[in-house]
Amino acid sequence: MSRTIIDVHVLQTVPPSNLNRDDTGTPKTAIYGGVRRARVSSQAWKRATRRAFQDLLDPDELGVRTRRVAELLAERITAVEPSLDGATAMALAAETLYAATGSKIEVPSRKAKSAKEKGEPEPPPESSYLMFLSARQIDGLARLAVEGADDLKAYLKVKENKNQAREIADTRHSVDIALFGRMVADSADINVDAAAQVAHAISVHQVENESDYFTAVDDQNEKAEESGAGMIGTVDFNSATLYRYAALDVDRLRDNLGVGRRPDQPLDEPVRRAVRAFLHGFVASMPTGKINTFGNHTLPEAVLVTLRSARPISFVSAFEEPVLAPQGSGGHLRGACTQLLAHVSDIEKAYEVTGDQSWVLRVGAATEPLAALGTAVTLSSLLDEVSDAASERLAGQAPEGQDRPA
Repeated sequence: MSRTIIDVHVLQTVPPSNLNRDDTGTPKTAIYGGVRRARVSSQAWKRATRRAFQDLLDPDELGVRTRRVAELLAERITAVEPSLDGATAMALAAETLYAATGSKIEVPSRKAKSAKEKGEPEPPPESSYLMFLSARQIDGLARLAVEGADDLKAYLKVKENKNQAREIADTRHSVDIALFGRMVADSADINVDAAAQVAHAISVHQVENESDYFTAVDDQNEKAEESGAGMIGTVDFNSATLYRYAALDVDRLRDNLGVGRRPDQPLDEPVRRAVRAFLHGFVASMPTGKINTFGNHTLPEAVLVTLRSARPISFVSAFEEPVLAPQGSGGHLRGACTQLLAHVSDIEKAYEVTGDQSWVLRVGAATEPLAALGTAVTLSSLLDEVSDAASERLAGQAPEGQDRPA
């Protein structure tokens, strides 16, 4: 059976920076090909991509991941029924969330003890782990809570009502839930398998972390003609040309999102918008670690996107042998592009996957070798053409009975 998979390969040069640090404050690294590489975790770039969605999608297409989900739901409950006071809304929220997800919503004992010792009001209840719900799921649960507000425990003991609560939590997923998945520890049946897979970004060349020794001058000391620094410290950093990779299973994305509900839009509009947002967000985003210190606001020099019909293919093996900068002139980007071109050509020929449609967005003469790998595009045309191609592929694979919901 033919599949619809979008592979995204990115080469991006980042100057001195600390995008993603470990528990000691040092930029993360990994050994690959026998040498140390700069590394940015997949979680860091997925977070950056999710944050980019705030400018790319409508609020009702997004979700919220938080332990303070009861507060969020209580706010929606009072918005639906303003006559309910805050304490009542919070109690309704906790009971509704327990019915929908199986997660007990309680005041953390540590916070409750601290508040009691300080004579402060009891803090609001929380879930014991991060809960990821879409804006539409929150709205649906709020309406359900208001409907049974007179005696919610009795209301939710009715099988149909409890099933409705669970159905609300397991339908109308937001784009970020559909893409990155969701785990509900107390109710595995409403877990969502991620449609997107994001690799840890690694440098195409060997990297050694460096330290910046800095001082801060006390302005008042200058007036008093005193010498010496007011503060001394160090910050670790590295610089790298990174290979970034992500794969998007568009079939799973469609299953997670469902079809469009608006009669004025095509059935595949949710998937089309999600594909565009993911491509744009992943390509153009940047993790914000130490961003104020280093100002490392770069964009990728090269983006290769391929629409596959069998399985995802990462080209990280192109850099198992690290790129060496030419003596005298330096630079890793040109060598990275040359190695990537050779590897892609060899892999696709050997495994007979040369017919897949590809697009190339590139900047500068150093990326010229990659022009042979696909159709030249700008960012806007990349988003248009890839989302259109994916939608056309899905149109010929639509599951039977996939009608627009009432």
